[in-house]
Amino acid sequence: MQLTLLGSTGSIGTQTLEVARDRSDTLLALAAGRNLDLLEAQVREFRPVLVSVEDDVLDEARDRFGSLTRVIADPCEVAVMQTDVCVNAMSGLKGLAPTRAALEAGRAVALATKEAMVTSGLLIWEAARAGGGRLVPVDSEHTAVFQTLTGEHMGDVAELILTASGGPFRDGPFDLSTVTAAQALRHPNYAMGPKVTVDSSTLLNKGLEVLECASLYGLPLSRVGVLIHPQQIVHALARFRDGNLKAGLGPTDMRLSIAYAIDAAPSGMCGPGDVHGARRRGEVKDVSGAGHLAFHLSGTLEFRDPDVQRFPCLGLAYRAGEAGGLLPTALNAADEIAVEAFLTGRLSYLGIPKLLETVLDEAPAGTLSWDSLAHTDAWARRRASELIKGPVKA
Repeated sequence: MQLTLLGSTGSIGTQTLEVARDRSDTLLALAAGRNLDLLEAQVREFRPVLVSVEDDVLDEARDRFGSLTRVIADPCEVAVMQTDVCVNAMSGLKGLAPTRAALEAGRAVALATKEAMVTSGLLIWEAARAGGGRLVPVDSEHTAVFQTLTGEHMGDVAELILTASGGPFRDGPFDLSTVTAAQALRHPNYAMGPKVTVDSSTLLNKGLEVLECASLYGLPLSRVGVLIHPQQIVHALARFRDGNLKAGLGPTDMRLSIAYAIDAAPSGMCGPGDVHGARRRGEVKDVSGAGHLAFHLSGTLEFRDPDVQRFPCLGLAYRAGEAGGLLPTALNAADEIAVEAFLTGRLSYLGIPKLLETVLDEAPAGTLSWDSLAHTDAWARRRASELIKGPVKA
């Protein structure tokens, strides 16, 4: 299969390349940021015909590996290339424009950029319909939902339930006012980037996934729930109107979700809840040596309700989603600023939800559009930065 990959040097990006290597997929193009050492190694191994980097390292990238490939500073040009699947693993709102471009160009997108559906789900589906593009999610929870719904009718779905590990502070008592960045970065199950890992510890990441789930499958937030499941064997469940439950279970290995999304994308969704048909599954190697087919279900599987008093970020995500419009954009932007401030020692751990709540309280009203989204994102980042210099740090 021929692929383009956006965000090739990040956690999902590097795992996508592992999957591509195992399956002998062809990488036509890569887009990355500023990690030129890793990107150069990727270019030399996969020999893409096009590579995109951040503008401020463009000249250096051309000097280092411009003789091997064409180097540009526009990930949208990578996104619209004619290929079987475009995997978008770019983190943050910068992945939104390439997602839009790919869908409007009629591409099949395997989407790991949750911010696209969180901030602009309606606009993303409009782009897909306008250009004939298709989309499937990459995150393990959303892939599990997609698989449990395949062959089902969305009208029969009573509830979708996403599971969360609960992060490193799930089993209190623990004084969250003393949490350090090093402690928050110790995720109990997954190795992820620092932003997602901190968000997982506050449950904001699960809140964003709730918003993404509602946008993907066309359900109100009242029908998307969360359960703390420390073992992370069950990734998501679908409850149907007749009372039956279907669950997606598996190892905590993102490569399985990535491989499934790549296979599913060409016949994926072109609108919310457009889940249909069966598809072939490609093999994925297991570097642990045990083999995915030998994955053994044993022991106890725990489930409990999240503590929204202890972890208010989850409730703030629901609040933003219920309000709709531009509030999810404000929440997402403010959180990016807050987490960066926490990781650099400029904001306390408990300052994160305080800052997010203040930004939501002050967020301007407006109708969602590509322009208003960009304005709200800029406003929220500016306001969050101002708050970090004020009393919210305490």
